Amino acid sequence: MPFRCAVLDDFQNVATSYADWTVLGDRVEVVSFPKHFTGEDELAAALADFDCAVTLRERVPFPATLLDRLPRLRLLIASGMRNSVIDYGAAKANGVTVCGTESSSAPPLELTWALLLGLARGIVQENNALREGGPWQSTVGADLADRTLGLLGLGKIGSRVAQVGLAFGMDVTAWSQHLTAERAEEVGVRLAPSKEELLASSDFVSVHLALSDRTRGLLGAAELALLRPTAYLVNTSRAAIVDQDALLDALREGRIAGAGVDVFDVEPLPADHPMRTAPRLLATPHLGYVSRANYERYYGQAVENIRAYLDDAPVRVLG
Repeated sequence: MPFRCAVLDDFQNVATSYADWTVLGDRVEVVSFPKHFTGEDELAAALADFDCAVTLRERVPFPATLLDRLPRLRLLIASGMRNSVIDYGAAKANGVTVCGTESSSAPPLELTWALLLGLARGIVQENNALREGGPWQSTVGADLADRTLGLLGLGKIGSRVAQVGLAFGMDVTAWSQHLTAERAEEVGVRLAPSKEELLASSDFVSVHLALSDRTRGLLGAAELALLRPTAYLVNTSRAAIVDQDALLDALREGRIAGAGVDVFDVEPLPADHPMRTAPRLLATPHLGYVSRANYERYYGQAVENIRAYLDDAPVRVLG
């Protein structure tokens, strides 16, 4: 019986074309699932006959309750080298090796600026009007030069977002709980005295923090109320960092100029989710990591991990 590998959430049906799976020969049978499995029962049934699962980012949780129901599973491969929705202790107890892959910070950096620029210049609204015979020019763009960009987080991605902001001639400030003035100076930006002052003084705010107990709900109703009515918020990090109900209220009531969002509390987003119809929102379906180079890296290294596992060679262990 061949080693069976399930590739989850292959929405574009490209997983087998972005890597050379033929190097595994007839030892491995690969099955791609373009459909997202919404519940644990559905996922357990789908993976019951598989030895390996390849999962994208942190979309599919693998808690103990699920891992206990998959006695055949032996290898779990997640894209990226950090995953907060896998129960590593339960995986070990069930004899499941958990692996990761490298991930580039370039795609989320680029998408952050696509959202920010799209908001600032009304790209979607103007494009729709042009194509549909609407008014010629209906918006007045927000300037970037000489405006303030506030970054929540100045890590691998945040620091690169800062560099682009500086290239646009923006005044860039940053804040996170443990960010120092020395680190901010290294990147060429100013350390904001506090989260509150950053929010109140920024024309654009972009979130680049890892999700943790201290960042969950970091931006709630009180924090969003500090933003200027002309300010824009961009979140390509994790949905739970921003209170979703509070953000919807701010957008509906026009208390901020707009938001660019790539991450949601439920993914894929249900058809009736209020984020689909929120005003002043430019939204994308979690495309931050979705690029050709990243997919080649994810699936190529997934193949390497499978081959190494079958050959009893070292794998990229995660967790």
